[in-house]
Amino acid sequence: MLTQSELASLSKGDAIDHFLLVKKSDLRLTKQNKEYLSLELADKTLSVQSNLWDDVKNFLNIKNNIKTGSVVKVKGQLDEYQGAPQIKISEIRLAEEQDNVTPQDFIPRSARDPEEMKTEFRNRIKKIQNPYLNKLLKNVFTDERFDKYTIAPAGKLWHHNYISGLIEHTLEIIRICDLMCDIHPELNRDLLIAGAMLHDFGKIEELSFDSAFEYTDKGKLLGHIVIASIIVNEEINKIKDFPDDLKMNLIHLILSHQGKLEHASPVVPKTLEAITLYHADELSAKVNAYKLTLQSEVKQNSRWTKYINLAGTDLYSHDLEDFSQTENKTLFD
Repeated sequence: MLTQSELASLSKGDAIDHFLLVKKSDLRLTKQNKEYLSLELADKTLSVQSNLWDDVKNFLNIKNNIKTGSVVKVKGQLDEYQGAPQIKISEIRLAEEQDNVTPQDFIPRSARDPEEMKTEFRNRIKKIQNPYLNKLLKNVFTDERFDKYTIAPAGKLWHHNYISGLIEHTLEIIRICDLMCDIHPELNRDLLIAGAMLHDFGKIEELSFDSAFEYTDKGKLLGHIVIASIIVNEEINKIKDFPDDLKMNLIHLILSHQGKLEHASPVVPKTLEAITLYHADELSAKVNAYKLTLQSEVKQNSRWTKYINLAGTDLYSHDLEDFSQTENKTLFD
């Protein structure tokens, strides 16, 4: 079992003597036309940039054999560049069999119990009263697909980017959508919840998650929205007399759930359910992303993170006591 200090617990100047997962490796040239590797190295708590220069011992072997998903043993020092942590490498080698270390040792996982989430998801399908939607969901979430769905991350970088992140993200959205249906009875609850369950379903084929999270060829060429729409359309066509209007409205939820054309939605939300799903998706994703960023990116001796490109701002970490949550419970407790 891997036992080493977490990267997120280290400070500038601390020694690095760690096994780390290679999340990215790019061979580049300096202004003097010398080769170097631009690396992104990670454990479960933090991803850190690093440059491997050609004067470091073992550079040629690493250059020729390293790849995304490799595990390396790194020695050096935690440094900082433009406000972000960076590893200054003095020694590096590829992990060997006798090290008894695998890429799975470095993949973060949901804090929620996977079996608990599976049960909650299945029970929510049972509550779908529309017979066509109920049958569709059961047909889509076959054992094999459901197994992948409950392991997949919801994203590569920004939010719920850990094993079982996709089902965790979906369950959050379902809770938000159910609440909105209580507030606005004009919403079609079965349609909205079915859309929530299916909106990111294509990510089981868009992403690979055996080691470092990467986009598959299919994911790069089609994207999860198109993948999900194709699968759902195929499954609907297998159900006798599935209403055309229901089909059109459900697929619209999948196609429009990212809200804007510039965010890769083929269409913008045009129904009450679609606008609800879009904002529920945004809320779940943004809160999770900001939370993870504040946990890992706050600068030393500061309450501020670096500037976060995906957020469009730096983030502030306060220490205000929350008197309303004396037992620190969540909606899922």
